[in-house]
Amino acid sequence: MTPAEYNQCVDAHADGLFRFILKNMRDEEEARDVVQDAFEKMWRNIATIDGQKGKSYLFTTGYHTMIDRIRKKKHISDYTEVNEESLFHTEQYSDLKKVLNEGLNQLPDTQRAVITLRDYEGYSYEEIGQITGLSESQVKVYIYRARLFLKEYIGSPERVI
Repeated sequence: MTPAEYNQCVDAHADGLFRFILKNMRDEEEARDVVQDAFEKMWRNIATIDGQKGKSYLFTTGYHTMIDRIRKKKHISDYTEVNEESLFHTEQYSDLKKVLNEGLNQLPDTQRAVITLRDYEGYSYEEIGQITGLSESQVKVYIYRARLFLKEYIGSPERVI
């Protein structure tokens, strides 16, 4: 990869990578740091990266950096027990986006990552598998489980409208 290809890749995919990381981490400053780290790792390995695979490398690096930070934060923070009733939605909302975001926040990290890559960013199952290090069948299972949870979380259309 040449420096010009690197700059083009950064310009083309910086916003998408930031949205993906932010959706999963829900902390703007942490998301910016993860994106910056991904760009830095890409720059350090510029000589070994194929220019055609820059986007895949960038998202894969960003994903793994995000997972490392999430794991590090979990070890530092106190563990709290989750009340099962808090996982279900009973109030009425008129903002579907808000309800979906709340539902996404309830998902486990891996499910949230794959559903975001698939439904928000438009990646194929194979590409998601390459980014996350999961097999294509594992990706499909996680997406299915995430969609099933979101369907249950949202409930009936009357609750959202």
